[in-house]
Amino acid sequence: MANTSSAIPNVLTIAGSDSGGGAGIQADLKTFSAIGAYGASAITVLTAQNTQSVKSIFPVSAEFLLQQLEAVFDDIEINAVKTGMLGNIDIVLAVASFLKSKNVPLVIDPVMVSTSGSKLLSDDGIDSLVKHLIPIADIITPNLPEAAAMLGQSEPKDRTGMADMAAELLELGAKQVLLKGGHLQGEECPDIYYDGQEFIEFLSPRVNTKNTHGTGCTLAAAITAYLAKGESPATAVRLAKDYITSALRGADKLNVGAGHGPVNHFHAYWS
Repeated sequence: MANTSSAIPNVLTIAGSDSGGGAGIQADLKTFSAIGAYGASAITVLTAQNTQSVKSIFPVSAEFLLQQLEAVFDDIEINAVKTGMLGNIDIVLAVASFLKSKNVPLVIDPVMVSTSGSKLLSDDGIDSLVKHLIPIADIITPNLPEAAAMLGQSEPKDRTGMADMAAELLELGAKQVLLKGGHLQGEECPDIYYDGQEFIEFLSPRVNTKNTHGTGCTLAAAITAYLAKGESPATAVRLAKDYITSALRGADKLNVGAGHGPVNHFHAYWS
């Protein structure tokens, strides 16, 4: 359940490890810390990657993932959970089976392809994500290619098409949808939030930087942290959007790699 006391909330990320430090659990834990939540992690996949490419992927067993989840929940009161890269059908099914009995806000970032273009979730994993995990989610945060893959259709070309797609995504069973429109052309990045009652459009100026690695992980992690702190879903999304926009604006202050570098998670603290 969300944290309503003065205690610092505990947030869990179930995701892959990025050896370059810009995405995955590394991005999630930085985001949790920056927003004021304590981060725990259960690792689904080990990756050998940097800012230019994913060199290798090594998934953990579903059994070991469940041991990580059980260890965390046995000892720590978790106020919200976020999933990222899951990798394969066995991991997806294990996560869905474990979390369906937990009364805790769940944010799903349906990670399928890396910034550098590497495929991060198998086709049968996508099917299982749609059938078993999304129906127990509070918020899902797909970008346009991910949403198109989940629905088996082409990407929308404008905001009207995005709104239609958000409505279709909600029918998959999640309580709320945040459809990210960064893949659209234009000077603004439109994201559309839909809860079955109201469409809310979040517009932010497109930040001119190549350092966008981990953007999706970071946004979903920020939403999760704000939910754990007791914010409503719509407010959590708005605050998370402000956070990721500032992290992108501060990205060029970092000097990490020759490819798509990370966003600046600690933009508010590092001068």
